[in-house]
Amino acid sequence: MVLANIWILLAVIGVLLLAIVLGVLLGLRGRGGASSGSGAPVARAERIRALPAFRRAVRRRQAALAAIVALGILAVVIGGVVAARPIAQKTIQPVATNRDIMLCLDVSGSMTDVDKEIVSIFDKLADGFKGERVGLTIFNSSAVQVFPLTDDYPFIREHLRSLMKGFDYATDVPEQWVGTMNGVGASLIGDGLASCVMRFDHADEQRARSIILATDNELNGSPIVSLKEAADYSASKKIRIYTINPVDGIDQPNSEDLAEAAAVTGGKAYALRETTTVGDIIAQVQKQEASQLKGQATVIWTDVPQLWIAALIVIALGFVVLLWRVRL
Repeated sequence: MVLANIWILLAVIGVLLLAIVLGVLLGLRGRGGASSGSGAPVARAERIRALPAFRRAVRRRQAALAAIVALGILAVVIGGVVAARPIAQKTIQPVATNRDIMLCLDVSGSMTDVDKEIVSIFDKLADGFKGERVGLTIFNSSAVQVFPLTDDYPFIREHLRSLMKGFDYATDVPEQWVGTMNGVGASLIGDGLASCVMRFDHADEQRARSIILATDNELNGSPIVSLKEAADYSASKKIRIYTINPVDGIDQPNSEDLAEAAAVTGGKAYALRETTTVGDIIAQVQKQEASQLKGQATVIWTDVPQLWIAALIVIALGFVVLLWRVRL
C-alpha cells in the first residue's frame, strides 16, 4: 500500500514537471518567434510592442503561463494529499437486536384461544425479525420443545402454522397433545416454566433473554418445581419472564402469583382485556428488550478522498483548458 502511494505521488510530480517544461517552452516560443529567423523580419517592431493591445496580449499570455504553473503546483499538493489517504473520524452507536425469545405456552384446554393468538402474532412478526432468535416450548402435564431457539424464520413459520392446525383441531391428533400429557395432572406451570428456562443456550454470550409465558395459572396436580422456584431459577440465569394471563382479576391469587414470578426476574405481568391484545403486549416486550441492547460506542476511521479527488479533476481540466488557450 505504501509503495502504491509513492508511485502515485511520483506520477503527480512527473505531471507537474511536464507542465512546467511545456510552460517554459511555450513562453520561449512566444518571445523568440520574431527573432529566430524562421519568419519574415518586421521593421520597427518596437512600435508594435508599444501598442496597448499588444501589451495586453502579452500580459494575458504571461498570466496564463503563470496560472498553468500554479495549477501544476496545486495539482502536486492535492495529489500528495490523495496519496496520503485522508481519513475522517466517525462515532458509531450500534443498536443490537440480538434477542432470544422463548414462547412458553400452557396448552391446556382453557388456553387454546390465547395460544392461537400468540402463535398467529409471531407468525406475522417473523418477517420483521432481524437477529432475534425465537423458540417454542409447550406444556401441560409435561413439556415438549416444538423448536429450539433459531433465527431460521421460514423454519419458525412452518412450525407455527403446523401448531396452528392443532389448535384448530384440523388434524386427527392435535399437535399440542403429542408429548404434553405424559405426566399426572394438568397445567403444571412450574415444571413447564423450568423446562422453558433450560432451553436457552450459549450462556456465555451477552444476549437479551426473555420468556413469554402464557398461562391462566390454573394448577391441577403436583409439579416437581413450583412457580416461585422456576421464577427464581430464571432470575439466576438473567432471563426475564413476561406473563400473559387471560383471566387476570378473576382469580386474584393466581394473578398475584404470576405477577410476583415476573417481577422476580425483572419482567412484567400482562392481562388480556378488551382494549389490550396479545400483539400489543408482545410489541411492548420487544420495545423494552431493544432499549437495553445499545452497544458500546466505537470510533472508526474511514478514507475520505472524494473531495480531494474532485478538486484534482477540476484543476486538471483547468490545466488542459489553459494549456490549449496558450497554444492558440
